[in-house]
Amino acid sequence: MRLTVENYKSIYQPQIQTKDHKMIGVEALLRWNHPTKGFLPPSAFIPLAEESGIIYELDDWVLREACRQMKEWQDAGGPLIPVAVNLSANQFHQLNLVDKIKQILEMTGLEAQYLVLEITESMMMDIEGSSENLIKLSDLGIKISLDDFGTGYSSLSYLRQLRIHKLKIDKSFITGIAQTESNRQIVSTIIAMAYHLKMDVIAEGVETREQLEILTEMKCMEIQGYYFSAALSAINVEEDFFMPMRVGC
Repeated sequence: MRLTVENYKSIYQPQIQTKDHKMIGVEALLRWNHPTKGFLPPSAFIPLAEESGIIYELDDWVLREACRQMKEWQDAGGPLIPVAVNLSANQFHQLNLVDKIKQILEMTGLEAQYLVLEITESMMMDIEGSSENLIKLSDLGIKISLDDFGTGYSSLSYLRQLRIHKLKIDKSFITGIAQTESNRQIVSTIIAMAYHLKMDVIAEGVETREQLEILTEMKCMEIQGYYFSAALSAINVEEDFFMPMRVGC
């Protein structure tokens, strides 16, 4: 079937502060609205998007839509919180990446401080090339988060050399945190290391109260996962988390 950006939908998963359970950000995620199978996750459509060549257009659309939506929420009286967007390897290594992101911020009116770009460890293999982009993005005021930390090319040297502001602990470590001592030790070590390096840290895939309590005890300040909320449509984010901004509208 022919793919266009009209086949896709952005949804948003709240990111929660452990001390008071307030939403302190959202992560923009993508779903394919299949005509017969409904909404499908990226694993079901990214290979098709890459094969058809629409992946570049799709990457740009996701970033632009996330910035537009966050600016709309802020203008409507919503909290001044950031939106996190995953950068694909294709995007990250584009020569015009920084200029393109600057254009999107100018087009949508979103201030750079309210955009977090999530990258993976595999993108860090080229330290020199990665560093240049990260410095330019950081200088704009954009925050960089290292996604799925601990599952990829885990050389600690790049944490010293690159402009990274946040570590996201992979959900594979969180899943077994209540049952497995090794998982607890790994998570505790990542949290302590992040703070020593003056980075923020967030745990993803939090699904139970026990996991939340362990992470809170470890002083992990931010989490996201089904325990608080699945990924939601923009309107459901407003209804579940932004109700005061809709009063009188």
